Amino acid sequence: MGWATYAPMIAREIAVACPPDSPKFAQAFAAWEKRQQLPVDGLVSETAFVRLKGVVQSRRPFVLVSAEGICPAPPRRATLAAGRPEEGYGGKSILLRPAALAAYRRMAATARAEDPAIAADPRYLTIFSGYRDPQADAARCEAEGNCDGIARATCSAHRTGLALDLYVGQADGFAADSSADPNRLAMTEGPAYQWLVKNADRFGFVNYPFEPWHWEWTGERP
Repeated sequence: MGWATYAPMIAREIAVACPPDSPKFAQAFAAWEKRQQLPVDGLVSETAFVRLKGVVQSRRPFVLVSAEGICPAPPRRATLAAGRPEEGYGGKSILLRPAALAAYRRMAATARAEDPAIAADPRYLTIFSGYRDPQADAARCEAEGNCDGIARATCSAHRTGLALDLYVGQADGFAADSSADPNRLAMTEGPAYQWLVKNADRFGFVNYPFEPWHWEWTGERP
């Protein structure tokens, strides 16, 4: 569902700037299918999409560690660095590992310098969630009843101090972190996500594909 949400990510992965309904997009996707030893037809089938998503997910160190059955221990709070008020969405207080915060700052500054549309809206690329204490996360999950299974409560990527949720826009009537299809589509069509999907890896950040706002720094082991 909502395949158009993933069009920018797919285009980046297959190294094409053409729209999804163009012959060149199909040609580039067919070349990617061949490299992946999949049936070659140039169509984004469910099988091909699942493979592509897996390739992207494999770049998240947190996913690789979790696949080994390990839930990373959170860093000591005293070792975390605090973001400046203007770096938090709505002035929210944010904690991250120092190197991850430094990488974020380089990335955000570059994005604003390279794209006037991002610079024009001070909300773009502000952080609305960074480090989250695992116990507090579990308590909130239970209190609000918004758990995505127990994995979210007991082993979230935000416990590492390397994950951050960035404001990348929103559709009318939806929250900045709503996972509704119309909201995620609006995000991926906006300038902030479009820039991130093409450039975030320059600064060591990778995306969790389902959430356009969720990015993780790969410069340290979780």
